Amino acid sequence: MNVGGSAAVVLAMAASWPTTAAAQESRAAIVAAAQAEKARHAAPYQPDRAERIAAGLQKRLFETPQGLYPWFDSVYSGGGVTAGAGYRRFIGDRTYVDARGLLSGKFYKLAEFAVDSIDQPGPFALSAVGGWRDATQVAFYGVGGDTTVDAKTNFQMQQAYAGVTATWRAPAHLFAQLGFRYENYTLMEGDGSSPSIESTHTADTAPGLGANPTYLRTSVSSGVDWRYPAAGYARRGGLYAVSYDAAIDQDDGAHSFDILQAEVIQHLPILRENWILSFHGLAKTTLDDADVVPYFLMPSLGSGSTLRAFPSWRFRDRHSMLMSAEWRWLPARLFLDMAVFYDAGKVVGRRDELNFEHLEHDWGLGFRFHGLAATPLRIELARGREGFNLVFSGAAAF
Repeated sequence: MNVGGSAAVVLAMAASWPTTAAAQESRAAIVAAAQAEKARHAAPYQPDRAERIAAGLQKRLFETPQGLYPWFDSVYSGGGVTAGAGYRRFIGDRTYVDARGLLSGKFYKLAEFAVDSIDQPGPFALSAVGGWRDATQVAFYGVGGDTTVDAKTNFQMQQAYAGVTATWRAPAHLFAQLGFRYENYTLMEGDGSSPSIESTHTADTAPGLGANPTYLRTSVSSGVDWRYPAAGYARRGGLYAVSYDAAIDQDDGAHSFDILQAEVIQHLPILRENWILSFHGLAKTTLDDADVVPYFLMPSLGSGSTLRAFPSWRFRDRHSMLMSAEWRWLPARLFLDMAVFYDAGKVVGRRDELNFEHLEHDWGLGFRFHGLAATPLRIELARGREGFNLVFSGAAAF
């Protein structure tokens, strides 16, 4: 072993340590000085024009802005592509007043005024709404599940309404709602290419034909709702709810009725929400067999949120059931979902016929443009036994 050589190496390394330490301190001082100089001259990040436009669109379409904003919704199912605008002004930290209007491709019209709030700190919330709508060519194919598409007629419906809703939310996602609503209907001869309803039907085949009822309606609902991030756009969670609606005819009581509804929604995320399995079930039943439910207020199927391959109001009767399933995936998580879906359901005249026999069904593909809490545009192509149907909607499917 060469002890002398080893000692020389150790002595050389020890001699170099002060120089190395000094060099490292010098480099650290240079880096620190450069960072300080950069921080002194740094300016806040300024987004470019494209980023500013995108941020503005997101705020106007998906959030709850103050001032003028575009409004995408439906005047009434079957009215065609709709465009509108609203003006919102906050009258407190969370409460706002909102005036808005819509016009559809078939000249359906809606004017509405609302008082509502967002993110209330307590368990109670109160909202109010009033408005007027004019649907000029609402489809009516007859009552029952065995009607044909060739039997289409139409009617014009004008509706004035005003109401208040109180909502209570408790821990564990429990909720209860109580609503009171005034509704006045005026029915007239239909517009469009189809025959008007009175040229083909009587009060025997279209219950309530010829009446223009005025209603006071009371609705009560309760259940559990843990959809996330919001009811208007959810990727997980669910809704399990029951509601009761009592419509009291203020004219002569001839068209009063009560309807009970049960609804189930469940979203099951897979692979960190890259895929989502979504399910929806909905059943409505008229409680008293002696009640005369007007043809235009009967439970119905056929539209962008029920049997999507069939036109709006394709099936009407006293009782209805619907089941839907979707496989969703997120090609652009922040604004776009796609889905393959399947719907099945039917309407019947008797409650004991609400079973899984003789169901209408369809399937299709959809695109959903969404924000964090809303789905302002949904485009879907559906296929059923009567052919294809293209759906444009301003709300989530469920």
